[in-house]
Order: sequence, then C-alpha cells, then structure tokens
Amino acid sequence: MEQTATKQTINIDDGDPPLIRKDMPFCMSQSIPDPGAPKRSRASSETSRRGRVAKFRKTYFPDVTKEMWDDWHWQVSHRITTLSQISRFLTLTAEEQQALEHAQSGFPFSVTPYYLSLIDPSDPNSALRKSVVPSILESFTSPGESEDPLHEENTSPVPGIVHRYPDRALFLTTSFCSVYCRYCTRSRLVGGHTEPLESHWKAAIEYIRNTPAIRDVIISGGDPLTLSDEKIEWLLKEITSIKHVEIVRIGTKVPMVLPQRITANLLRILKRYKPIYLSVHCTHPDEITEESSKACNSLADAGVVMGSQTVLLKGVNDSVPTLMELYHRLLKVRIKPYYLFQCDPISGSAHFRTTVDEGKELIRGLRGFTSGYAIPQYVIDTPGGGGKVPILPDYEVGRDENNLYLRNYEGKVYAYPDRAEEGTRN
Repeated sequence: MEQTATKQTINIDDGDPPLIRKDMPFCMSQSIPDPGAPKRSRASSETSRRGRVAKFRKTYFPDVTKEMWDDWHWQVSHRITTLSQISRFLTLTAEEQQALEHAQSGFPFSVTPYYLSLIDPSDPNSALRKSVVPSILESFTSPGESEDPLHEENTSPVPGIVHRYPDRALFLTTSFCSVYCRYCTRSRLVGGHTEPLESHWKAAIEYIRNTPAIRDVIISGGDPLTLSDEKIEWLLKEITSIKHVEIVRIGTKVPMVLPQRITANLLRILKRYKPIYLSVHCTHPDEITEESSKACNSLADAGVVMGSQTVLLKGVNDSVPTLMELYHRLLKVRIKPYYLFQCDPISGSAHFRTTVDEGKELIRGLRGFTSGYAIPQYVIDTPGGGGKVPILPDYEVGRDENNLYLRNYEGKVYAYPDRAEEGTRN
C-alpha cells in the first residue's frame, strides 16, 4: 500500500476533543486575533458613523431633504466624479491628486454621496476610501497583470455572455456602476454608457435559450441593480421563461453603496421571479450601516437568498479581526459569506494584492474561532480562464497505511482512520 509520510514528527492528541479554556494557547499563527486584544465598540462605532453621515448631509447638502437623500435617482444623479468635486469633501493625498488629474485617460471615478458620507475625511488610510478613490499606483502595470486576466473575452460565444462553465453563463447586462471599485476585474468594460450592452440583450438571451446545458444564469455587469425596474423585470421575465434555467443570480454592490435602490417596487419584482439569488459584493464592515442593513433585511424578507463576495485587499480588509467583523455583520443581515477572492491581477492592481500565503493564514485565523457559517471559501479565479480554484491552509499533514493526519485550529494533530476495508463483527 502506498504511503505518504509527513515531513515532521506528528504528536497525536488522543484525549477528549479540545474545549476553549482560559489557559489554552491559540495556534501559532500571527493572523489569529488575540482574544485579549481591545475590541472596537460596535455601538460607539455605529453612533459615530450615523453622526458623520448627518454632519455630511448638513455640511454639503443643506438644502437636500431626507426624501431626496433617500431617493436612489437623486443619489445616482449627484455622484461625485471629478477632481474638483471630490476636493470639496476630502483633502487629497499626492497619489490621489495625480490619479484624478489623469482620470479621463484611465478607469473612471464615481462615488455616491451616501457612500462618500461613510468615509472619514480625516483618515487618508480609510479602508473605504482606498477602495473607491483612485491612486496613481493604478497607472503602474506589474508582471503578470493584464486588462482581461480571466480571459473572459475568449469564452464569450456572443456579446454579453461569458460561458466558462458547462451549466452556468454570465450575462453582462450593463457597463454602469454607481460606485467604481478601484480593483474591478472588469475595469476594461465599465464606465461607459449602457446602450451597447443593452443592444446585445436579445442575442444573449437567445444564446441561453438555445443552450439547454445552461441551468444557472448570473446577471452581472457593471451593476444590474442600477437598471430601471422595467428593464430588470424584462430581463427576469425573459430568462425565467426559459425552461432549462433553474437558477437566476444577480451580482451587485448596490445594497452597500446605494441601499436606497432597494425600493418596495423592486422588491415586488424580485419576489415575483423567485428563486432569486443575490451575490452581494461586500468589502469592509463599515459598509454594514443602518441603511444597508435595512436594504438587506428587506431583500431577505422578499425571499431573496443572499451570499457575499469579498475581494481580499491589502490595507483594506487583510486582517482576521476585520474579516471576522465583516462576516459576523453580514450574517446578522442574513447574508452568508460565500467567496473570499484573491485579488485578480488586473492592470495596476499590485498595491491591492496580498500573497496567497497571507490569504491562507487569514482563513486559518477564522477556522475554529468563529462559526462555519461565517467562513467563506477562499478562491483564486485563475488567470487564463481556468475558473475558480479553492485554496485552503494545509490541514492535511500526512498519512500512513492506517490513518490520515489532520491539524486542527489549535495546531494539534489528530488521526482519522482512513481505511476502506470493513471491520470485523464484535
């Protein structure tokens, strides 16, 4: 029988299953949070955020009523998109200033007043600020980076469709987002007007209709929830009328950046075409506000099943406490942490990317220290169009002819009897 030996001595713990005790040391991983470390007061943080939003409105939009502020059309039409506009709200760093001076030739900048109000103007290292305000570092292309690292265009049988997996198709319905994330995989596509993509809708739906293997359609973009109610309903009606389509998913960041868009009429539409699954793009716990929580709970009440997609970003969310707080907050608003993506090597993304080993350490720091519901699958969407590949820390440490040896969250090793033959009767 072939055996795989470990490269280290294995000390098997044959005692009772481990229980958390005050004197119990944690696994030797720098990523794992110290239980004795001071924790941010959630109540004071939320109170401070609400106060900042109120002050932001009073300072910069004194004549705007609450009804106007809560209107998603108002939010979209008053997006901040230029250097002169953002300079009213933030004292820009040199890197931000340089990037915005050349914004016309690069990836566009846009942020809603609501989302900008969540950013602490006195903190140039604010996580939300880094994720949406351009930096001149975007203009430097590092080895291995490209505009389309996932080769989506090579798996596009008709315009608007990416068909990489046998039973799933990605339907790119719009190039518009209310807020442009600086690490966007489709930065080559988003930022223009929507008509060119909309002109492909009928051909894309015909492709889905004529491809019986497709049972799962992901409506994405851009952000499809920035489309009008009428267009969203037309898309859902057309796609769900195809007999072999079992699941419709919508990829969106709207609940986090434009929660005002989750209106009663939109909820009625989504409820009409359920089951609808929503893949919500969430970056940082500061996005889980009173407004976004209300939007998410309304979606859940309407029968929408939600999972989160988070991109791992250096200096933004690359710590165990940050991710743990994000995932706990998401579960409270009924969003299941689904994917933690290694940042794609798009052009100009090197300043955002951690190493994969750092990503594995973050997962190691979550596993065992919070519930399984709060732990997403860490994946790399492989460059070249190979699809998503799950990445795990090394929990399997070896095997012999009788056992598989597994390391738990404390760093202890346990034996599992990995034998196929039947035992003898007692």
